[in-house]
Amino acid sequence: MSLNGLLPLWVEKGYATLWDHYNSGKFRLDDAIKILGEVEHDTPEKVPVLLSRLRKAGMLTVTSDTTDARKKIYTLVSKDARVTEIFDLNNNTLTRGDLEALLKRAADIIRTRVDYKFILLPLFLKRISDKWELEYEAAKEEALQDGYTELEAKVEAKRAMYHDFDLPEDYLWENLRAEVNKLPEVFSKALKEIAERNPELRDVLDTVDFIEFAKSQENGEILRQLIELFSEKKLHHVSPDVLGDAYEWILRYFAPQKAKEGEVYTPREVIRLLIEILDPKPGESVYDPASASNGMLIASYTHVKQQFGPEAVKQIFLYGQEANAKTLAYGRMNMYIHDIRNVQLAYGDTLLYPKFKDGEAIRQFDVVVANPPWNQDMYDENQLKKGEFWKQRFSYGFPNRQSADWAWIQHMLASAKSGNGRVGVVIDNGCLFRSGKEKAIRQQILEADLLECIILTPEKLFYNTGAPGALLFFSKNKRDEHRGKVLIINAALEFGKHPDVRKLNIITDKNIGTIVGVANSWEKIEGFSRVVSLAEIEKNDFNLNVTLYVSPQKDVEEVDIPATWAAIRHEEMELLAIDEQIAGHLKEIGYGGSV
Repeated sequence: MSLNGLLPLWVEKGYATLWDHYNSGKFRLDDAIKILGEVEHDTPEKVPVLLSRLRKAGMLTVTSDTTDARKKIYTLVSKDARVTEIFDLNNNTLTRGDLEALLKRAADIIRTRVDYKFILLPLFLKRISDKWELEYEAAKEEALQDGYTELEAKVEAKRAMYHDFDLPEDYLWENLRAEVNKLPEVFSKALKEIAERNPELRDVLDTVDFIEFAKSQENGEILRQLIELFSEKKLHHVSPDVLGDAYEWILRYFAPQKAKEGEVYTPREVIRLLIEILDPKPGESVYDPASASNGMLIASYTHVKQQFGPEAVKQIFLYGQEANAKTLAYGRMNMYIHDIRNVQLAYGDTLLYPKFKDGEAIRQFDVVVANPPWNQDMYDENQLKKGEFWKQRFSYGFPNRQSADWAWIQHMLASAKSGNGRVGVVIDNGCLFRSGKEKAIRQQILEADLLECIILTPEKLFYNTGAPGALLFFSKNKRDEHRGKVLIINAALEFGKHPDVRKLNIITDKNIGTIVGVANSWEKIEGFSRVVSLAEIEKNDFNLNVTLYVSPQKDVEEVDIPATWAAIRHEEMELLAIDEQIAGHLKEIGYGGSV
């Protein structure tokens, strides 16, 4: 590499070859293809990429050919006059809008034909490659200040100890994209090498087989377009928050499509509502037993960072387990993109094989939060007894074969610390009132006085179902004034229209503020919230259907009865007068019948 390690060697060599032949003279694409093919053995497909890189580096100017407007005339810029601002790492910051526009173009390229992992993985590779360059510059500068020669400083700056990830120089982004006609092979080889050097990335990088993907000509062209698109912008100085939002944008954009394939995406405003009520703090641990893309854990991290600052957030400890290997890989990638490292993620079936243990028991956490699969089947007594720690985790009973909702809730309760442990779960509304085995478990948990609050969500919030969900909050140590009571909030009308998906609703910032305020204050609002005693719930046979206790007040228009009656009488008099006029006209023309 040259130009302070930022311009690939193949680009510099191509420039030198063209300069030897044309200096500051003009040439066309065909001329460059001929010269570079003879001297550098470059393929015709590679030359336009080289010219594009030179133009972006300020080493080449382009004008239209006056004899043929469809063709271009190229002129090299001398080394002394090079404009290299595009490689100035300190002035190449992208905004959230810039990134979203870039990703929208990527989404347009793949549409529904290709899995969105072909956007996620190139974005991730581009990020770690560009960040490597930034780390390289910083390490080189430090080495020079320590007395290293220029050559020694460059060698030193490439050592893995200075970088988040160990990347071979040949596999930096600009070197990878140079082989235009071999992109699938080059990227596949790079993924394998990077995974070997960075074992923690293996499950992330193993999600894509570029060679298999590009077997069809159409997919090969899609890959080429995506690589060129991501090459337009540098991601050196994009903050983790902005880049993380971009990653979340991809998940949200493709959520409707993925919902049809069985993947569940929890709307981020629902997660935010959960986390604001649970209020994780520095020094606490947060556990998601169904972590998927890690939205709950990332929101917990963000909450602590916003409330307590960047230093305090280093003291929040995150744990997640996910049963789908591909989803786990996406979640791990999401964490890297957000630059969150104090996290432990595990693969496995949580209901049978929880991975976080303390000796002969499951580990317990300060905050346990999840949106587990709703109404998951196959987890009845026979199945759950095959798992680990079943006596500790399912002490209130076993659900039926049709729905594991209360198995998940029991696992989460068992995973919460006995002191200040608190639990928040997004679950199917039906688990609040279904009978049979679910009712028996529900009754025992209520009698243990663990349930603190229920929030009924609006309809049409979730991509995979139009039904409302329920947010349940449990506490291992209720405040004295909350004992023997449950706060029930009917938030069915707290929503706005989704900005992107016509058929969906969304919980707005204002809605979140209203709900959190009531959840924290236990304020009673007619038609919205009410504190219900366990005695009343027992009278209702432990049925927690929210509408039994709180029903939204519908707006009723007040009617002025005397005024309304007077208006009706007035209209009747007018109709009678019209009737008499018509009868008179009919009589004049000789029709004597009545009307």
